[in-house]
Amino acid sequence: MRLCLLLLLALCGAGITAAARSLSLRGSWRIRSGNGSLELPGEVPGCVHSALFQRNLIQDPYYRFNDLNYRWISLDDWTYSKEFKIPFDISKWQKVNLIFEGVDTVAKVLLNNVSIGKTNNMFKRYSFDVTGVVKTINFIELRFQSPVLYAAQQSRAHTRYEVPPNCPPSVQKGECHVNFIRKEQCSFSWDWGPAFPTQGIWKDVRIEAYNICHLNYFTFSPLYDNRAQEWNLEIESSFDVVSSKPVSAQVIVEIPKLQTQQTYNIELQPGKRIVELFVKINKNITVETWWPHGHGNQTGYNMTILFKLDKDLKFKKSAKTSRAQQRASLVCHPAQARVRRALCGVPALVFPILLPVTALSEQTERTVELIEEPIEGSPGLSFYFKINGFPIFLKGSNWIPADSFQDRVNSELLQLLLQSVVDANMNTLRVWGGGIYEQDEFYELCDELGIMVWQDFMFACALYPTDRDFMDSVREEVAYQVRRLKSHPCIVTWSGNNENEAALMMNWYHIDFSHMGTYIKDYVKLYVKNIRKVVLAEDKTRPFITSSPTNGAESIAEGWLSANPYNTKFGDIHFYDYISDCWDWNVFPKARFASEYGYQSWPSFSTLEKVSTKEDWSYKSRFSLHRQHHENGNDQMLLQAGLHFKLPQSTDPLRAFKDTIYLTQVMQAQCVKTETEFYRRSRSEIVNGEGHTMGALYWQLNDIWQAPSWASLEYGGKWKMLHYFARHFFAPLLPVGFENQSVFFIYGVSDLRSDCNVTLTVRVHTWHSLEPLCSRATKHFVMKAGEAVLLYQERVPELLRRCGNCTRQSCVVSFYLSTDSKLLSSANYHFLSSLKEAVGLQKAHITAIISQQEDTFVFDLETSAVAPFVWLDVGNVPGRFSDNGFLMTEKTRTIFFYPWKPTSKSELEQSFRVTSLTDIY
Repeated sequence: MRLCLLLLLALCGAGITAAARSLSLRGSWRIRSGNGSLELPGEVPGCVHSALFQRNLIQDPYYRFNDLNYRWISLDDWTYSKEFKIPFDISKWQKVNLIFEGVDTVAKVLLNNVSIGKTNNMFKRYSFDVTGVVKTINFIELRFQSPVLYAAQQSRAHTRYEVPPNCPPSVQKGECHVNFIRKEQCSFSWDWGPAFPTQGIWKDVRIEAYNICHLNYFTFSPLYDNRAQEWNLEIESSFDVVSSKPVSAQVIVEIPKLQTQQTYNIELQPGKRIVELFVKINKNITVETWWPHGHGNQTGYNMTILFKLDKDLKFKKSAKTSRAQQRASLVCHPAQARVRRALCGVPALVFPILLPVTALSEQTERTVELIEEPIEGSPGLSFYFKINGFPIFLKGSNWIPADSFQDRVNSELLQLLLQSVVDANMNTLRVWGGGIYEQDEFYELCDELGIMVWQDFMFACALYPTDRDFMDSVREEVAYQVRRLKSHPCIVTWSGNNENEAALMMNWYHIDFSHMGTYIKDYVKLYVKNIRKVVLAEDKTRPFITSSPTNGAESIAEGWLSANPYNTKFGDIHFYDYISDCWDWNVFPKARFASEYGYQSWPSFSTLEKVSTKEDWSYKSRFSLHRQHHENGNDQMLLQAGLHFKLPQSTDPLRAFKDTIYLTQVMQAQCVKTETEFYRRSRSEIVNGEGHTMGALYWQLNDIWQAPSWASLEYGGKWKMLHYFARHFFAPLLPVGFENQSVFFIYGVSDLRSDCNVTLTVRVHTWHSLEPLCSRATKHFVMKAGEAVLLYQERVPELLRRCGNCTRQSCVVSFYLSTDSKLLSSANYHFLSSLKEAVGLQKAHITAIISQQEDTFVFDLETSAVAPFVWLDVGNVPGRFSDNGFLMTEKTRTIFFYPWKPTSKSELEQSFRVTSLTDIY
């Protein structure tokens, strides 16, 4: 359930005007280099790189080798400054604060040449008391220190022992000691991204003035009462009371559709005060719940909270929308401003929660549960999530920052990327711990779209210092982020870090064994005694795991660090293997939950073309090597592709480059398809103690720039072949085919909430004919909800004999589920041999007739031969197809194109290109 909050504040005071005013300092600032030689205007929110680019003082930072050419920007100490006027009489306000929602990262803050504070954490909200400093005309400065030099300085100051790693691998072309600064960790480089250690004011900044009291933040959590069989809301409000006397108040909480209304009397003492309220939800009303995508609706309810402070003078503030947008600080507006409140720019307030559909029954499931319990036939424990008491297979991917420069990540881009998540039948994203805690709109959209979020805290692939200042900053960071985010139903778990348990226990950094105890102690201190402690105090509604991967309860039993964090019988795993044959499912771990796995590919030529020149357009160019930040990544892609496909043979360098790009996407899509289908069909079985897999989150969803990576969405949102494949292998009803010892099996996998009657049809085609060689349909059977079961098995030699005149090299198998001639699943396929050994595969001549139906375009395709991996491309025209990268075994097929921006039939006809596998030979 999502609660849409209408917050009303009524304040009064004896002999003093009770009100509040806010002045935004967004907009144009001045930016100055360290030695003053360069000065320019720059927008806030924003960063130095963006300001320089917008003024044409630098090229696109992503162009060619500019990540190296512009390293000087990150090494300089920049200053942001602004002169501003307070449009109200400042002397009439008891308290004035300067609020920064986000500063990136290390800066000294001065107002009217008075130092008022410092910042050193990108992920914290800073509030500075400027009551005695602010004037009618003001001058503000933020004097930044280079994050690269600051990190090095902090590392040098940590003299007791080394905190590895010092620097990233040289192939990443990055900066060192990122673990010593509370900043986006991948901004110093990663194996898929560049080093752009930004500086700037990256979120809102404002002046807030108020009398009597001020609401600093407001959060709430749902709690289930086992004994009473009812749900309650725990509401927490933080006030700054500047009145010299206690302030009495009446609080009225109302949720009309749930027939819930309660009144409370409170007294606020001077100073900073926390008010906790306990609201009982009417247990006689059926609550409609918030469900993940594919499992139900994302229902919302309006909630009203009215604070009446004293009785004789009344002031009111209100806001309401359909989105879960929350401001970290709210202010009280005077009565005379009521008629203007619609113009005040106050953000919307929606506080969503989850309530189980079984809340009124005898069941006692929590809203979100991580189930770790014994499994029959296995020595380990389960690891899966229940939402509203219902076990759900988490299927999706891992989210990284959508740009190195967050001011370029706008609403349109977020909407495009997250809509692409649900369009590919995903229900989960893991917000990876080396990036940022995403902006509010990200979580609002996830709430609306039903995307569950596994939320990492921002620690990744490193050990971290645990000195007092660092820990104090981390605790404040975690408390702020949990309060900011916990009202979003999309977030289903908190995770302490990315891969740091594995890094320590598998000794990635070659620590001397005699010193290991120090690092283990630091790990427990950071993630358990501090982060976990803060999370559990702030949020009782979600599970917390210390790391990913982790053995979960087993890691806890071993003192929070497991000797083998990759144990497939506990917790989650990350798995990468670029050398073994990805078509062989025996390579993959039959784990409880796969939260990272994947293969690289190159983005499309149209994406690369924007940041490169003609001399860069070859697979072994300096540019291609520069963009590859994963050791031997380009060679590994060709090695994996060469196991089953002929490598491109064109003598034209540009054609060979485009063909190689295409083949890497074919390889990636087929590899991730095979691995994901293995995890999905493993959900209901235990084999040799392994199985009951209940999550598959491939690495990674999106790109931060134009480069080879594991992503299925290119920089800007264009779908790679993998994303089209994901739409199939994450489908709610899926037939999965595989071989074991020359026996062909087909499993049926269902994520549906109810059983269904289906028929399985199995067809065999020869590569040289568009007519099926043979076809067999099963009788109707019941496909059980939420299970993976064996539907069909046949020895491959018998299958080939039955179809006649067929060999492994000359035939391909396809299969689908239907009911009463209605297709219930898309057709899946199984290759009986490597395609480089295929016999009879002909060069396909594929044509397309394009027509328009309202805002959608229709591509009527016709082929002269069976065509594997048919790829439709319209270059830079933004949009996606209904399907792509498919096996075309019929003469005609209709595909739809959904444009993201207005286009025309003629533009599509000029841009359209079609490629299938034999075109690259």
